[in-house]
Amino acid sequence: MNSRTILRTTQTISGQPIALPQKSPEVVVSILEIEPGAKLPPHQHPFARYGYILSGTLSVTNLETRKVMTFQSGAFIIESMAQWHSGTNPGMEPLQILILDQVEEGMENIILGG
Repeated sequence: MNSRTILRTTQTISGQPIALPQKSPEVVVSILEIEPGAKLPPHQHPFARYGYILSGTLSVTNLETRKVMTFQSGAFIIESMAQWHSGTNPGMEPLQILILDQVEEGMENIILGG
């Protein structure tokens, strides 16, 4: 058996402590695809969101801190919570992200706006 740690952290990509739902936790798993050059609208997450970059490149701009971070295939990220941000696929190939959300049962984990 062989195991390799990809990430071990207690913080989101913006330095916040990881917080879990306070009641009735539910795990939601999905795959997000973003075409080359496409940009996601400003949004935030009220609950923990984890992402593993299956393929492509993701650029995340925190609209509150103005910090830009770029992640390549194989990276695991913990998105910021309750901070406005947007994502872009700056690459030439489709971006695929395996998303794991921890939410309160029945809730969504994305708020559009900003």
